[in-house]
Order: sequence, then C-alpha cells, then structure tokens
Amino acid sequence: MKTRSLLPVAALWLAASAPGAVASAAAPGNAGKPAAEPTPAASARSCHLPGVVDALRCVSMDVPLDHARPQAGSLKLHVTVAPAHRQGTRNDPLFVLAGGPGQAGSEVVQVLSTAFSRVRATRDIVFIDQRGTGRSGKLDCKSKPEHERMSEDQLEAELRACIAAAKAPFGAYTTDAAARDLEVVRRALGYGAVNVFGGSYGTRLGQAYARLYPASVRSLVLDGVAAPDQVIPAGARDGQAALDKVFAQCAADASCNKSFPNLRAQFDGLVARLQAGAIKLTLPDPRTAQPVDVTMTSARFLGTVHNILYSPADARRLPFLIHNAAQGRWQPFVARQNLAGDFGGDGHMATLLHFAVVCAEDVPRMTPELLKSDAGQLTKTLAEKMPAICKSMNVPAVPYQTPTRIEAPALLLSGALDPVTPPHRAETAARYMSRAQHVVVDNVGHGVAQLGCAPRLLRAFLDKPQDKLDASCLKEIPAPTFQLGSAGPQP
Repeated sequence: MKTRSLLPVAALWLAASAPGAVASAAAPGNAGKPAAEPTPAASARSCHLPGVVDALRCVSMDVPLDHARPQAGSLKLHVTVAPAHRQGTRNDPLFVLAGGPGQAGSEVVQVLSTAFSRVRATRDIVFIDQRGTGRSGKLDCKSKPEHERMSEDQLEAELRACIAAAKAPFGAYTTDAAARDLEVVRRALGYGAVNVFGGSYGTRLGQAYARLYPASVRSLVLDGVAAPDQVIPAGARDGQAALDKVFAQCAADASCNKSFPNLRAQFDGLVARLQAGAIKLTLPDPRTAQPVDVTMTSARFLGTVHNILYSPADARRLPFLIHNAAQGRWQPFVARQNLAGDFGGDGHMATLLHFAVVCAEDVPRMTPELLKSDAGQLTKTLAEKMPAICKSMNVPAVPYQTPTRIEAPALLLSGALDPVTPPHRAETAARYMSRAQHVVVDNVGHGVAQLGCAPRLLRAFLDKPQDKLDASCLKEIPAPTFQLGSAGPQP
C-alpha cells in the first residue's frame, strides 16, 4: 500500500499525502454470513466510498475512550468491511491498518483492486479508521491553500493555534488504545482469529495488537516495517541512505550521468545556499498560471526531497529537479512540492492524531545522543522542532517497553530503496518474532504489497502462513528510468 506513512510531515510546514486505488463488486450472498454481521454493539449500513465501485459495509461502534476506565466515556469508531466475493468464506478476515500515524483505513480502500484483489476472493477485508483518523473523529487542523506561501514561523503559529483550540484528550490517542480498539472490532463483528495487514505505522499498531491479544491474531503481513525501537522523527540516517542510492544509481546510468554529471555537488550547493537564507521566487502558480511569490527554505527543500524518495519512480525524477533548481529553474521543483503538499480534499493525515502519538511515544526517546548519531539532513529540521511542538500538545509520555515475542507467523516486506522503513528496520522487528519471513525487494521504496506479483503472494501466505513463501517473482519488478528532460522519464 503506497502511503506517506511514518513520514513526519503531519506538521503544517511539511506536507503529507495518503493515496489508494479501486475495488470490484462484492457477492450479495455474503451479507448474511455470521462473520460479517455486527453484534448489537455495532450498527452497519451499506455505503459507497470514493474510488470504490461496489457497495461496502460501513460499521459504527462505540469504544471506550479509556479502556482502563470504560465508564469514563466513549468515542465512535468507523470500520469499513469489503465482503469476500465467494459465499461460505473463511472466518479469518484481513484487518487493514493504515499508516501515518494519522491515515485512516477508509482513505485506502482503493487498494482492494490491487494489493488485496486475490485475498478478497475468500476473505473479508476490514479497514479500520484508527481513533482520531478519518471517520473516527478525525483530529485535524484545517488546511488552507495559503499555507503553501506562509513562512515556517507562520505555519508553526497556525499549528499552535489549532492545538490550543482542540478539545480532545490527546493522551487517550495512543497506539496501545488503538490496538485495544481492534479487539473490540473483532469481537463486535463476530470474527475468530484474524489476519492483520499493516503498512508503515500500521506495522507498529499491528505488532502492538499481536502482543496484547496473541490468541486473536492468526498471521501478520507487515509492509514497510517499523522496528519496535524506531523513533519516527529521527529518520535522517535512513533518508540520507536512500538519497545516496539515487545519486549512485544516476552516476552508474550512462544517460543520467551524462545529463547530470555534477548532481551531488549541485544538491550540496543548494542545501548550503538555502541554509544561508531563504530564496525568494516569483513563479507562475502550477495550478492557475498566475504569478505568485514563493519562499523556498531549507526545510521545504529537504522535506520535499524526502517525500520524493518514498517512490522509486518519483525518485528517478529527482536528478532532473535538482539540476534545474541549481540552474535557477525552480518551477519543476515547486510544482512537485505543491503536489506533495496539496491541501485539497480530506485524504491528508490527521495532524493532531499524528502529534498525539509521536509526542507521547517517540519524542520522549529522542535523546541528544540519538539525534547526534542520526547522520543526515532530510528530517533534521522537523526533529529539532518536535520537542517544542510536543510541549504544546501536553501529552504524558508512554514508557518504552521491551517487546515480547510474537508467535504468529509473519510476512515482512521491505523495499531496498525505502527512505523511512528500510530493510534493517524489519530485521530488528524480526528478532522479536518466532516465525518471521522477511522479503526484500530491490527496486522498490516504501510499500511493496501493490506491486508485481505481491497480491498473489499475499493470498498464498494467508492460505498457508506456516509454509515457506517463494517470493522470487518480486525480482521481476524493474527499476524505473530516469527523467532527463521536461518531457518526463525515458520510455
């Protein structure tokens, strides 16, 4: 599932996006099978969600605001069920946990026709809107087109005002609470042990659920794996490694090297120039063609580069963008920056939920020693700003606990070019799993499940999670070509 997950860009000065794709028709006979019928504690209705052709089932249920004190109030949780195509299907559905933190399951239902096309033949696919995301009481700040032209100080002031105006008890929006919500969902829908798919931050949530309720998890599929000890904002080293690979691949490609022979020097020059001061630009707006004033800062430049690295196809445009910016032609780069930070629609991350989780679970572990060892520039600015923002959030720290062992069979998927959850993160997570299979895909970035033969492999693993999976077909995914000119990537 392609998500801008774990990317620390829910902050308004850097942008986040959460795309998906489409699904096919559900078999009408599945509506009466017990596994998909909610208990009286939940209410269900037929619904249509953007990007999905057929009718789904939207389920609403109450979950305790504080699972330790159920009498202290509740909140509404939204769940989307895509019924299996075949009647008489299995009672072990696939629970889908989106990324972020801040992305909702209802925002990625479009992957039904890609990543989960084979799985849905015999299993319900259940998308959960984590508390504080999507249709589960989204904790967000209003996004405005003018944010693109604000300074970092102005954006930070907007964010602080949004935090101050919020009424939600942020301390209730933790990964642990969300994991306990999943068990309420499983029981309310009448399922037995479930399979769990997590993408990026969803892998952290999936691991938490498997540790809290081991008898409720039949298997895990973790795509873009967050290690238990991973501190989300401290991602400079991983981002730098991904950027270095792009530079190395361009140097090894005859056409790219010929077109951009001084790529690394041009990038370093842009960084140095922006660190010395922002660059004032007047450019035609990529959407309206009207002249607009744009301020390019070091944070915006590095944040956009980091965003681009999530997708190898996008990363292969980066040499062209850097070269043009170094020549003073900023239009292509600004257009790509605006794409990453498009404030239209409701598909962006739930900003306040993102901070509620990260400020409670990650920032308390962001020690000076960790930041000093986190070599690289791409995420440094946000990492340095996070502690001050977290003081405004005023959430209690969640103590780090040594992970217990996960006994359920697990399939771990990693893209070798991933700038935020590269393979070494999955390797760390696998140390705490008894039956983990780790697959690394060479020409892939952040998110494997929709690509190549991966949808077929997901079905094969879920049918027989105890068996060794032959994932050699993923080697057939080709490397994208580099963009050398304005016409786009080479054919």
